[in-house]
Amino acid sequence: MYVVTGGGGFIGSSFIWYLNQQGIEDIIVVDRFSRRPEKWKNLRGLRFRDIITPEQLIELIDRNHLIADYVINLGACTDTTEQDFEFLLEQNYRFAQRLCRYCLENKIRFVHASSGSTYGLGEKGFSDSLSLLPYLRPLNPYGYSKHLFDLWALKEGIIGDIVVLKYFNVFGPNEYHKGSMRSMVLKAYEQILETGKVKLFRSTHPDFRDGCQKRDFVYVKDVVRITYELAISARAGGVYNVGTGQARTWIDLVSAVFSALNRPINIEFIDMPEHLRAQYQNFTVAEIGRLKQFLKGFEFISLENAVQDYVTHYLSPDRYLGDDFLDRPKWNVLC
Repeated sequence: MYVVTGGGGFIGSSFIWYLNQQGIEDIIVVDRFSRRPEKWKNLRGLRFRDIITPEQLIELIDRNHLIADYVINLGACTDTTEQDFEFLLEQNYRFAQRLCRYCLENKIRFVHASSGSTYGLGEKGFSDSLSLLPYLRPLNPYGYSKHLFDLWALKEGIIGDIVVLKYFNVFGPNEYHKGSMRSMVLKAYEQILETGKVKLFRSTHPDFRDGCQKRDFVYVKDVVRITYELAISARAGGVYNVGTGQARTWIDLVSAVFSALNRPINIEFIDMPEHLRAQYQNFTVAEIGRLKQFLKGFEFISLENAVQDYVTHYLSPDRYLGDDFLDRPKWNVLC
């Protein structure tokens, strides 16, 4: 049985979609819907055993009644602007610790979502080597709350017994509920339909021209397959970057959206808000040597093809991954 925390969220519901494609339905969805009630739509068309709250999951753990083969911990507060650090600690650090301890004590496979934001400005590079962990300096409370779990697992000597996934800039279906944390693909799509143009931040760094700041954009369909393959393999352990290994510009990204909509490129540059400048990552790229070594021959969907798939099959019809998914394109349709 799979237990998927954050199962109603973006990556969580997409992961359940992928499990269903593998014929797996013995799944417990763990989530709360009070803050984002519209998340229920992400679960339409998906097949699973039950839905419980995080509090109910903790109760099962406290009573030693949780029976599972895999716990995939994708539940977290992912708002990079959240300033309530105690809240972030509880959601992203302490909860993960309790789950991890229980899983190791009961021989349950534990997979935990970390973040590319733990690398901060990237002064030390973007290697997922364990030797680099103590030297990382995240830029915001969210990134630090994720980093704390990684450090704890390292200090406890258990990080090789679990799988920690550092997701980079993930985009794709089922992110409607994320508000300001939605990907630029979805935001650009909405802006183009409304105004015919996309607004991007001007650069605040002399090394990057406007719109040429770079990120490692990775499609959620690739992300869930990678997560699954690492979860089921007893050989996998430690920290893995989950990105394409290629840095692309914001101009590349929004140009792909214009192309998918068959619209002329029309970009307006605006000043970056002052409160974002100190914590803005101008460049990220996942070093994926370890991932490539494990998933030999894995081919990522290109940025352009991924955006085309997202816009054409999910955004334009306002559909979710789970809706009639048996009739929808498979995860590797564009590979």
